[in-house]
Amino acid sequence: MLQRCCRRSTVLVLLLCFGFSHTALAEQSFGWIEKIKIQPWNVQAKAKLDSGALTSSMHAADVELSQRDGKKWVTFTVQLQDTDTGEYIEKRVERPLLREFTVKGAGGRDKRPVVLMNVCIGNTIYEEQFSLRNRDNMLYPILLGRRTIQHLGPIDVTRTFTTESNCDSDARVLGYQDVANDENIGLN
Repeated sequence: MLQRCCRRSTVLVLLLCFGFSHTALAEQSFGWIEKIKIQPWNVQAKAKLDSGALTSSMHAADVELSQRDGKKWVTFTVQLQDTDTGEYIEKRVERPLLREFTVKGAGGRDKRPVVLMNVCIGNTIYEEQFSLRNRDNMLYPILLGRRTIQHLGPIDVTRTFTTESNCDSDARVLGYQDVANDENIGLN
């Protein structure tokens, strides 16, 4: 008990020394669930921020791989319910295949295509990697992994919906940067 109290006091003192308060930190962080907007349709959807996942994932149905001009493309259907309006949207989308990766888990191996998609988080549009997967049986149609979270900031796991996502034509856009060593985010 005394050790726990001392650790908390030490953390508080360090935060105060560096000019932070608990309230200031909470205002600068994202919740473990946020509402984001899928661009270009401006559809608002719930997203789980998952520091255990490296790559973000988006609900997609009818995923098809094809060749076009010697390059691989992915065609898929985005099906989401807008959390603001309750309206269901269904859009058929084509994107160049960025890469494929294999997920290894208790259920075996699952090979997934990865494409670049734009999402509005806060007042910034992020072009990020998303693996495509049928997430019908998941609570959240979007999962944001570490590749995306690293651009956002800290996560407060005790909070949800801390940010209002609103990107207009003047919104800042952070384009995708192919970083050769991003496979090792958080693995050191």
